[in-house]
Amino acid sequence: MAEWDAAAALSEARAEVEARIGALRRQLGEIREVSSWTGADDEHDPEGQTIAFERAQVQGLLDDARRELVELDRAAVRVEDGTYGCCERCGAPIGDERLAALPAAATCIGCASRARK
Repeated sequence: MAEWDAAAALSEARAEVEARIGALRRQLGEIREVSSWTGADDEHDPEGQTIAFERAQVQGLLDDARRELVELDRAAVRVEDGTYGCCERCGAPIGDERLAALPAAATCIGCASRARK
């Protein structure tokens, strides 16, 4: 993948993740607001468990999006230093298809598969 393609893909992915973070922050704020209406006693409130679950789920999605943003920033550094598209583990090229699907990918598919086992 050419450097300018990588930079454009990373920029687009970063904008999408930032938008997702903004939406999740708003959603989390709305959940907190709703939970303040129902009182602080989640244990005895029939809706309490649902609100707590929803809050935890949205917080998890927000944490994931923040990690993804960090990974995209690391990938942008690799573009700048000329190592983007090379596996951080084995040094082999990362396939264009993998980079197109996961612009922040730091490992080739072989190393990523071995890491999961």
